[in-house]
Amino acid sequence: MSSGCPPQSPAVAKSEVAVEGECPLLAATFAYWDNILGPRVRHIWTPKGEQLMFLSDGEVTFLANHTLNGEILRSAECGAVDVKFFVLAEKGVIIVSLIFDGELKGDKNTCALSIILPQTELAFYLPLHTICVERLKHVIRKGRIWMQKGYNIISVLSLEIIPIMELLASMKSHHIKDTVLNDDDIGDSCHEDFLHKAVSSHLQTCGCSIVVGSNPEKVNKIVRTLCLFLTPAERKCSRLCKADSSFKYDTGLFVQGLLKDSTGSFVLPFRQVLYSPYPTTHIDVDINTVKQMPPCHEHTYNQRRYMRSELSALWKTDSEDDIPPETVIHTDETFTPDLNIFQDVMHKDTLVKSFIDEVFMLKPGLSLRSTYLAQFLLLLHRKALTLLKYIEDETQKGKKPFRSLRNLKTDLDLTVEGDLHIVMAFAEKLRAGLHSFVFSKPFYTSMQERDVLMTF
Repeated sequence: MSSGCPPQSPAVAKSEVAVEGECPLLAATFAYWDNILGPRVRHIWTPKGEQLMFLSDGEVTFLANHTLNGEILRSAECGAVDVKFFVLAEKGVIIVSLIFDGELKGDKNTCALSIILPQTELAFYLPLHTICVERLKHVIRKGRIWMQKGYNIISVLSLEIIPIMELLASMKSHHIKDTVLNDDDIGDSCHEDFLHKAVSSHLQTCGCSIVVGSNPEKVNKIVRTLCLFLTPAERKCSRLCKADSSFKYDTGLFVQGLLKDSTGSFVLPFRQVLYSPYPTTHIDVDINTVKQMPPCHEHTYNQRRYMRSELSALWKTDSEDDIPPETVIHTDETFTPDLNIFQDVMHKDTLVKSFIDEVFMLKPGLSLRSTYLAQFLLLLHRKALTLLKYIEDETQKGKKPFRSLRNLKTDLDLTVEGDLHIVMAFAEKLRAGLHSFVFSKPFYTSMQERDVLMTF
């Protein structure tokens, strides 16, 4: 080889992932900027099996390199992760790339973790974009620590890349396309009190629910019912259960159906449930029970503390195999996770009760029920906007602390605790951090919060 030729590129390591069903993901890549060779691909993950569109390793490498071009002068805060979205019409693909700084072989490098999909899957992927990005961001936090300690980052990244492939494959075949308000979806056969409690808790937890049971038809019936109270985009982030094999719990979905095993039990992974962006309602259709997680501000508080504990425990490891991915972290002596994170639904409401009583007075099979439902959701949306405006005025747009919860409840006709929590959950999705702003000074646990609300 002449001295003027660049050194040969080492072969790129590749992992083929066995995924059940059709996976819309073409590939995932981890690349970094080499000061001598420029953009370099360290690893490629591809789903195993036949695909409608196939990319060669060379094409995948070209696309991965494309995401790092121009990043050599990247200026970002320490620890920042930049999310970039590329649509390459000439290649017929979309690339979602997370750019971050990390250490490889003792040198600071600009790195990119990317997923590649066909352009035809754009409409399918967009509702799931936030879910995928948030999950990849957290695995990057863990990966940074692994890189700093000189461990193999690929093993850490695989812990999230593979589940995301499985998630996209399951959503491709079992996501909620649409639903209408009729007897099959919000069936009159449901026990009225159970249906009322399930819908009320579902709305109080920002539309996030897990439905478990032994009968897939019964589980999916409740899943479709709860999806009636979501937006079309949120329905596309919801999933039916599968009859022949149960899906695993996936962080970030709004409503998901899960089947119990042959012994009639189902164990939820504590870590994934706690990392969900919103608190979650747990519904068991076999025994007609409804339980819910604490409200948003407490959920976020526990989530952040657990995340810090997890990263701290990861930093203290002496080898790559010290902490399995599902180990519950107890390293922070001031924070012991409460594994029993689901509690009974304590807040009664009148909004959902009146809706359920009245909606079944209308004849099924017509558009009247759907129209009535749309009006009910519009009412909740307007109440949430009014609540936000009320708090803005009372606090001079956040310049002063909020001190008049009693007046708010009276002025907005939200004296019933369940009604207040439903409207605040709607407002939380419109203005993230509302619960924390209202309740965080001082921080109230859910039990203390109930005591405070009862005094007004």
